[in-house]
Amino acid sequence: MSRTVIPIGPYHPLQEEPEFFQLVCEGERIVDAFANVGYNHRGIEKLSELKTFDQSTFVVERICGICSTSHPLAYVYCIEDIFKEGDCVVPERALYIRTIVAELERIHSHLLWVGLAGHFLGYNTVYMWAWKQREEVLDMFEELTGNRNNYAMMKIGGVRRDFSDSSTAGVIKRLNTLMKFMKMIKKAFLDDPVLQARLKGIGVLTKQDCMDYGALGPTARASGLDIDVRRDDPYAAYDRVSWSVATQQDGDVFAKAVVRIMEIMEAINIVIQCFNQMPKGPIDANIKDVPVGEGIGHIEAPRGECFHYVRSDGTNRPVRHKVRAPTFMNLPTYKEALIGETISDATIILAGIDPCYCCTERVTIIDANNTKKRNIFSQQDLIKMSHAKTEEIRRRLKVK
Repeated sequence: MSRTVIPIGPYHPLQEEPEFFQLVCEGERIVDAFANVGYNHRGIEKLSELKTFDQSTFVVERICGICSTSHPLAYVYCIEDIFKEGDCVVPERALYIRTIVAELERIHSHLLWVGLAGHFLGYNTVYMWAWKQREEVLDMFEELTGNRNNYAMMKIGGVRRDFSDSSTAGVIKRLNTLMKFMKMIKKAFLDDPVLQARLKGIGVLTKQDCMDYGALGPTARASGLDIDVRRDDPYAAYDRVSWSVATQQDGDVFAKAVVRIMEIMEAINIVIQCFNQMPKGPIDANIKDVPVGEGIGHIEAPRGECFHYVRSDGTNRPVRHKVRAPTFMNLPTYKEALIGETISDATIILAGIDPCYCCTERVTIIDANNTKKRNIFSQQDLIKMSHAKTEEIRRRLKVK
């Protein structure tokens, strides 16, 4: 049978961001697939090296509009890791506020995905239901932080703003209403024969596939890989409240949807517990200077583990800042999930990992001497450049 190459992207109505996929098909069946990344790189890591440590908190918040608190949260933990034990103690109330903001973001991110998944399938009732509730969550953010996106709450040593008692009571009331809606959505989703026929057995990733590729977040948990940074390496107030990690075993798109719906319900419980248990007190350790050293910060973003690395040379800005977003690990699983499926299932399978390409992009440059030719660094090029940068940092530290 002859083969046909079908392009998806870089601009496609069922992709939120630009990314180019090529599907090699025999008839309706996908037999191979290729991805071309490099449409969104904005040089965030380099920008961070030009900003102060505090300013970089706002820079990394712009990495992703949906996960706009995941990156600054990982970043502030990264900077706090540079300090010696006891030199940067985040107040207890700030830990609870960090948890509340992070979990509300998980709720609105997953509701966004549930709505888009419904839209991808032509099930626009689910799309409108989910996005109506997502608007309610964004209203909660506005009530608590003053912003619907890019909340500017995270700060090295604590948080920037406190919650008022009046706003807390209103948000708890809204969350109880949202829980009733989620119970209805869960029942409707699990019982719907059309959704089951459309999603079950589609885009399957086995548990071994997830381990081989290093998959993260709901993508891994839907395949029975029981991992979650919030439990496995607790941060913020996650070890102070009661909650469970949501997992499924089938590894298909249906299982990924179920995991996200269950995580929304768990997140609502976490936020309500945090509000009820949150102590009074300060919200900021008032950190002034960052010492020489290096630190890492990793948190469980809605899509999986978000990892930041920073090296400090004792000045007021990072000398190196490295970010690894969860989609960077989840995206390579697309081949395993796509091959053997039909063209009509390709977009929902790609959407199954909830990709965020603007978090993920690698380096692409234009050759100044030949603007028609695009030069993409190979893996070996990037390794050589990384080694050279590391040696440069070591020399600078020795000089100081």
